Amino acid sequence: MTQSSSSSRPLAVPRGPLVRMARFGGLAATLAGSVAVNGARQIAQGKRPKASDLLLTPANARKVADQLAHLRGAAMKVGQLLSMDAGDVLPPELAEIMGRLRADAHFMPSGQLRRMLKQNWGAGWLDRFETFPLQPIAAASIGQVHRARTVDGRDLAIKVQYPGVRRSIDSDVANVAALMRFSGAVPKELDVAPLLEEAKRQLHEEADYEREARYLVRFAELLRESPDFVVPAFASDLSTHEVLAMEFVEGGADRDLGASPAGDP
Repeated sequence: MTQSSSSSRPLAVPRGPLVRMARFGGLAATLAGSVAVNGARQIAQGKRPKASDLLLTPANARKVADQLAHLRGAAMKVGQLLSMDAGDVLPPELAEIMGRLRADAHFMPSGQLRRMLKQNWGAGWLDRFETFPLQPIAAASIGQVHRARTVDGRDLAIKVQYPGVRRSIDSDVANVAALMRFSGAVPKELDVAPLLEEAKRQLHEEADYEREARYLVRFAELLRESPDFVVPAFASDLSTHEVLAMEFVEGGADRDLGASPAGDP
């Protein structure tokens, strides 16, 4: 999950498989139109362009990446995975564009966030908090995290799942696969079928916040006697199938772990 950055912005998450499918259809139509226009232009110049050259352009890759970032959920997650697995065989400029999906994620506008929290906590949810900033401290493909303080003094990290993510996983994966093949973003020599099946499995697990809560509690039990590990306390009163609340614990990025001197915890 990435920290919110200057390139992240509030953008409503399209919800429901049909709405999301329409987004994919619109993008495919846009790419087809781009191919037709660019093909006609090159033919008029006396060139004979190949369809793959017309599809696999930086401009089209940017359109695909932007749409996946807008959709978030399984669509963005599969795009991230494909950008990693196919990155070595893509032209450098295309790999860089698709790699942006791994860097930043947009977050829900305050209105959509409030609706999600009202659905999960009830109409008076804000009365339970001393502070609840509406802009998250981090956002990713499945959800976003807010740091909040309750009226009883708990400092919490609250993960809110994007609306409709769980119901759209399978259709998103299928639609992304079809879009990637159509756009030429996935090389023919790359067998993505195993990747897509694994992506579905992982996404269903990641979107299961109740399962994650059980593991959080279990790890706290197993490691409670170990001074080398800190497991955030689970806040069961504020957790649902779409919201996971736990104690906020300061930490560093995993990329910084290798920089620690030998022997440091």
